[in-house]
Amino acid sequence: MHEFLNNLIRQRRSVFPKDYTGEKVDANIIHQMLENANWAPTHKLTEPWRFVVFSGASIERLAAFQSELYKKVTTAKGTFDADKYEGLRLKPLQSSHIISIGMKRDEKKSIPEIEEVGAVYCAVQNMYLTATAYKIGCYLSTGGITFFPEAKSFFGLGEEDKLLGFLHVGVPKHFDQKSRRNAIDVKVRWEY
Repeated sequence: MHEFLNNLIRQRRSVFPKDYTGEKVDANIIHQMLENANWAPTHKLTEPWRFVVFSGASIERLAAFQSELYKKVTTAKGTFDADKYEGLRLKPLQSSHIISIGMKRDEKKSIPEIEEVGAVYCAVQNMYLTATAYKIGCYLSTGGITFFPEAKSFFGLGEEDKLLGFLHVGVPKHFDQKSRRNAIDVKVRWEY
């Protein structure tokens, strides 16, 4: 059992939408990913994660929304990039599902915001590991409109909440990506 968990963690990879087959991921797997996300650690049980699942025609609506919002905001700032606009308009269509990742701020602000952000990313890791167990690909994107305050309401988020990214999900063309990590010893100091 421990070996299974160790292998699952080491096999988890980001699989980019360009590497998806176009086949739809079974909705039961998406539901299991969300259910497992719900069991992430959460200080004071605030359960700050908020997800919106897009599939089928709703991915087209998401793509249109994000590309047009990007165009509006960046044109006003003088930073519009036509290639980025096209990417926001077309790349989402490569995914079977896209899950927006939101953080609902505890109204009482009973814990620091960073702890709630951390809880949401723990929930995302649970989704990643679940997808890996089912041999499904995922990719967390924090680009595009993620940090545009104007985007929040589209995802049901309020002023105090945060949009933290988009989890792209799809059936991978192959599931053998290799990765490496530097030795843990260079990142840890033991105190006795």
